[in-house]
Amino acid sequence: MAKEITSREEDYSQWYLDIVKKANLAQNSAVRGCMVIKPYGFSIWEKMQGQLDKMFKETGHQNAYFPIFIPKSFLSKEAQHVDGFAKECAVVTHHRLMNDPNGEGVVVDPSAKLEEELIVRPTSETIIWNTYRDWINSYRDLPILVNQWCNVVRWEMRTRLFLRTAEFLWQEGHTAHSTQEEAITETKLMQDVYARFAEEYMAVPVLRGFKSENERFAGAVDTFTIEALMQDGKALQAGTSHFLGQNFAKAFDVKFLNENQKEEYVWATSWGVSTRLMGALIMTHSDDEGLVVPPKLASTQVVIIPIPKPNDEINAAVEKIMTELKAKGITVKYDQDKKKRPGFKFAEYEMHGIPVRLGIGKRDLEKGVVEVARRDTKEKSSQPIEGIAGYVEQLLEDIQNNLFQRALDYRTEHSSNADTMEEFQEILENKGGFIYAHWDGTVETEKKIKELTKATIRCIPNDWKEEEGKCILTGKPSNRRVVFAKAY
Repeated sequence: MAKEITSREEDYSQWYLDIVKKANLAQNSAVRGCMVIKPYGFSIWEKMQGQLDKMFKETGHQNAYFPIFIPKSFLSKEAQHVDGFAKECAVVTHHRLMNDPNGEGVVVDPSAKLEEELIVRPTSETIIWNTYRDWINSYRDLPILVNQWCNVVRWEMRTRLFLRTAEFLWQEGHTAHSTQEEAITETKLMQDVYARFAEEYMAVPVLRGFKSENERFAGAVDTFTIEALMQDGKALQAGTSHFLGQNFAKAFDVKFLNENQKEEYVWATSWGVSTRLMGALIMTHSDDEGLVVPPKLASTQVVIIPIPKPNDEINAAVEKIMTELKAKGITVKYDQDKKKRPGFKFAEYEMHGIPVRLGIGKRDLEKGVVEVARRDTKEKSSQPIEGIAGYVEQLLEDIQNNLFQRALDYRTEHSSNADTMEEFQEILENKGGFIYAHWDGTVETEKKIKELTKATIRCIPNDWKEEEGKCILTGKPSNRRVVFAKAY
């Protein structure tokens, strides 16, 4: 199976697509730019969704649902917002079909034109803030801490499974607050939630920072981000949290009476992550033999394979092992399929990134051992059946930690300082990764650097330190380094 995967060194982009296909994660659909997420791929997304949902609720958020259709006039109310999304919007103009008079299927009924066109949501700030106007009257109604799990449509021209598709799944949080300070605290809190999820569950180290003016979310005052580094040296924006100020409250006239009975506009945030996280997981950990899944997000953490085939004696031993593993909360599968040979099964589960594989046969039973193979390092060992559940439990933790450390080491090796444009371009060309460089703070310079190198400012680190220097392009004074990279 691994022979069917293009090596990362040969063609990283094709390697990624091969992994998505061969690991049965997703495929292109009949609708251009849209994807079908296959059961195995969706099982990993469900694990992500479940953990994130738990973390959201632990921080006081509740789930709700809002319409997929947004009146066109709503997008016109916040100028920056409509400008940011106008080119990506899918528009509904009619509400009915009719039989083609020429007998060739169906056509749009020209008499069914909508009075106002509807936008298929690219994001939900407008429809939600129009709704919040009905929910909010007084400071007693605040804060509102709402999250929505849904799909959105952004009409992308160049698509890639999970990373950039015309329709994708995500969650979007939308909160309303009585003070600026509370809203900013919320924005930073959700950035922290995303970072903890990425590092503790995805085993993906991330930089925490805020976006430059040019890279902010359309309509935001500030955008906070987590940035991950993929194995090809490119960055991936893995999650964003936006402080929206009072922009949407003013656009939709959402006011409240404060404790002094004075009317004020509400303060807002929004934040989201999407199925793009699946792309981050694949590109951070996988190898030329297939997918690698961190144990905390694996829908099946352990697979047991009988060698060469199941029998009563092996089945009895496996049943005991499975009972012990399940008692520790470990998800396990026993593959009793007699149509496939053990070697094929080994390759299949390696391709699917199952963290731990146990092999057990007649000779193993006679010795009282089981063969243990770990997916991350491909190391194999024989371990006593007695106490195997405890061993596997620790092994899963070791794999989780090893994947994170491996990714962190890669990021450290591919983080560089550049003090001149020549240094900057040389690092981009030969090494890639995160480049810490001085920038004069202007949008014009940022755009020019992107035009020359295709690298963008990924973030200004939250923990930035003052350091006098000169912009790599203009030579103008700068008091800090920002993080550049080529990105997905």
